[in-house]
Amino acid sequence: MFSLLTKDDIKNLFPSPSSGIVFLLYMAMFVAHGLLVTSSRDGSSQYKYNPTCVVLMTETIKLFISTAVYLYQNSFTSLLNDIKKNTRILVMYLVPSSLYCIYNNVSFISLVHFNPTTYFMFMQIRLLLTGLIYQILFKRQLSQTQWFSLALLTIGCMVHATGKGTTSGSTSDLEDSWWHLAVGVGLILTQVLCSVFAGVYNEYIIKGEGADVDIMIQNVFMYVDSILCNVVLLAAKGEILETFTGDAVSSLFQTIVIVLMINNAVLGIITSLFLKKLNSIVKAFASALELVFTALLSVPVLGIPLTYQTVIAILIISLSVIIYAKNPVKINESQTKESLKQNP
Repeated sequence: MFSLLTKDDIKNLFPSPSSGIVFLLYMAMFVAHGLLVTSSRDGSSQYKYNPTCVVLMTETIKLFISTAVYLYQNSFTSLLNDIKKNTRILVMYLVPSSLYCIYNNVSFISLVHFNPTTYFMFMQIRLLLTGLIYQILFKRQLSQTQWFSLALLTIGCMVHATGKGTTSGSTSDLEDSWWHLAVGVGLILTQVLCSVFAGVYNEYIIKGEGADVDIMIQNVFMYVDSILCNVVLLAAKGEILETFTGDAVSSLFQTIVIVLMINNAVLGIITSLFLKKLNSIVKAFASALELVFTALLSVPVLGIPLTYQTVIAILIISLSVIIYAKNPVKINESQTKESLKQNP
């Protein structure tokens, strides 16, 4: 696919070598997330650990990493001063952190209803919505070619779902199957709305209000707020004591769970760098490419066979990526900052 792109296409898509590295790391770790979550069920429909506890511990690891990176480059006094000086941004991060909290917790339930490839297929409903919200927040009109590539991307991601209907079995089995599908799609729609708005709004903060604030300080704000949101969620579900029982905590020390938490923690840091160096539209295409690699890796890792719908979808997605790469969104940082400051 990338062999069909010229050097100028790739340079326009990735302004610097570091942005290309961040792009690849983001895709790799997101694909690993889907595979690890599915593998952690060990063939069962239930998790042998508390997903909310895993999310909370992952956010704590993210906070530790962000703080450690900042302190490696700055003093502890500087950390306290930056936090005190930017309390407004700390409050603003409550919006994306609360939405990501919902997204992260619902993802564990969604992956019970779908295998990783199908899960990522349905999640691509967010692509067109990302373009719409991006235009509103950044006051940047996408070209017809860019909208066409997004639409083509969405079609490609939906193709796989056409082969998932149940064609045999009793009426009761059919009803259960369609109910199972309806619940799963409902959960994914919730994730889509949370993911799209949180992602674009996060970029809005990074490149607007927080343009002059160290990205690691912004990560600290995000993860402090996220931990708070997860604790509130646990309290609302009445699971605070249950989450921190001896069995619940000991279940986190399974090798695959530790790898899952570390992967997701690093993924969180990479995502912030992605939004800093690239944008939400490129992030949408990265998400679609995750689908391709998840489908391919699910064959040897999880034993999930490729269907002809998946192969067709991969071809359509590849075409959409090539079209977009030849006409990507280009935004000058100073112009972006000025535009965002003019937003009410």
